[in-house]
Amino acid sequence: MTRGQYGCLVSVSVALLAAGEQPWKDKRISEWSEADARQVLTDSPWAKPVTPKFNRPSGGQRGSRGGMGRIGLGIPGVGIGMGGPRIGGRGGGVGGRSGPWGGTGDGRGRSPEAAPPALTVRWESALPVQEAELKSRDANAPSVDEGHYAIAVLGLPTRMVGSDPQDSAGRPKPQAELRRHGKKTIRPSSVRVLSRDDGPIVLFLFPRSQEITLADKQVEFRARIGRLELKQTFELGQMKYAGKLEL
Repeated sequence: MTRGQYGCLVSVSVALLAAGEQPWKDKRISEWSEADARQVLTDSPWAKPVTPKFNRPSGGQRGSRGGMGRIGLGIPGVGIGMGGPRIGGRGGGVGGRSGPWGGTGDGRGRSPEAAPPALTVRWESALPVQEAELKSRDANAPSVDEGHYAIAVLGLPTRMVGSDPQDSAGRPKPQAELRRHGKKTIRPSSVRVLSRDDGPIVLFLFPRSQEITLADKQVEFRARIGRLELKQTFELGQMKYAGKLEL
């Protein structure tokens, strides 16, 4: 086998593997199975897992000088109070300090940093996502109007955003933005915190008047929710269904 033939075989194999990983892509929506729908909702071009980072402002008020660290959202560097339920019901260390998700102190007044939660960032307004929610019989799926792109962040601990969406006292408002190369940053016109049995959802609504097209190639979503900072890049060329960009 020549080098050229080998390279061609590798390319075909990779293409077949990719197709096998997304069997829903070559089906009509009416032919999707529930497994197809779950994959669209959890691991697809419109839904991506992301591990956030903790925002760690230092030097007292340094976080309030115009930004949230590297992701550049112009809001003060405020965090969330460290109180709340304690994991396993154990008491804290000296002074009763607790960690960011509850937990206990180290006996010297300091709190250990827990690992950030694994989240999902999902393009909720995309047609494939909405159809997948219908297929999976998700009666609690967020409602989205036609005038907005909607991006949902799922998997957040209830203690971070609260169990009551109307009670936001003492918590910083979630912030987000969409970035495209060489174009103006898109910021949400509104943010909703939705209470669900399987955990809260933070829904960011961005105006469709700032149109996103295939020519943009990529869109980067960046957000800060409480002390968590996260970002995820969406490849627009992959976010097509039946030949049409679906956002």
